[in-house]
Amino acid sequence: MSGLAYLGNRTIRFVAAILALMLLSACTTASDGLRSVEPSALAPSESMDESPRHAVAVVDVASGRMLYSVNANSPRHPASLAKMMTLYLLFEAIETHRVNLFTMIPISEHAASQPPSKMRLRPGDQIDVLTAIHALTVKSANDVAVAVGEYLGGSEDQFAQMMNAKARSLGMRGTTFRNASGLHDPEQVTTARDMALLGISLRRRFPDKFQYFSATSFNFRGKIVKGHNDLLGRDGVDGIKTGYVRASGFNIVTSVQSGGKSLVVVVMGGQTARSRNAEVESLIATYLGRPQSIALQP
Repeated sequence: MSGLAYLGNRTIRFVAAILALMLLSACTTASDGLRSVEPSALAPSESMDESPRHAVAVVDVASGRMLYSVNANSPRHPASLAKMMTLYLLFEAIETHRVNLFTMIPISEHAASQPPSKMRLRPGDQIDVLTAIHALTVKSANDVAVAVGEYLGGSEDQFAQMMNAKARSLGMRGTTFRNASGLHDPEQVTTARDMALLGISLRRRFPDKFQYFSATSFNFRGKIVKGHNDLLGRDGVDGIKTGYVRASGFNIVTSVQSGGKSLVVVVMGGQTARSRNAEVESLIATYLGRPQSIALQP
């Protein structure tokens, strides 16, 4: 082989390598704003839940960078995390003046028949939008979720179609909703990545309404109704939603702000609420770069 031919072949190989690197680089940024980069070498100091349903996503809100993930694109059942989308659409309805905080939402027989967690409303009852928001964020009430879906969509099935359309517009490519509450349906699936994206979208789109996700209780008909999220107020946690059905395990989407940093942490498929919460605390300590507080024991 002549020297000229040898140099020519080397040049071709060099250009091909550069093109391959450019293609790989182009694939590391998702169009929805969550960057599909390799997770950080940092990881929680000890292994937590190892169930087949386990999935994790830790996202830096400012950059959209996925800092750590485990099965983040694998299908999981959302349980009551689905109510985050129900609230997204309700918040949109408020902003477009379709409803206001004092609009009364009727309770149908179908809504009232939902299993707990619920507000135990009866067919023919009504609930105002502000109370409905608290019932969804704090109590995770299935009867209220269905009533909101029926009011906004005409029927719960039509509302599920609205939920799916909004999910696609947000870039939630691994999510299919089947109802407004998150009660189990085999075809109702999501991913840890999509739930992180929804949590970030709620904060960015509705900064004045995100505060509802930090409430730990509310007053209903003269009684104090307490919530399920024991992480609220701990380690800078300011939201957002827990969920559980038997098929999903214990799920949570957590928003945390501290020291000028903002993260959304998703853990799905926890074996218990305590082990799920302990894993979230470990992830927060790791990715906010500070000593871990006393973790809840499994």
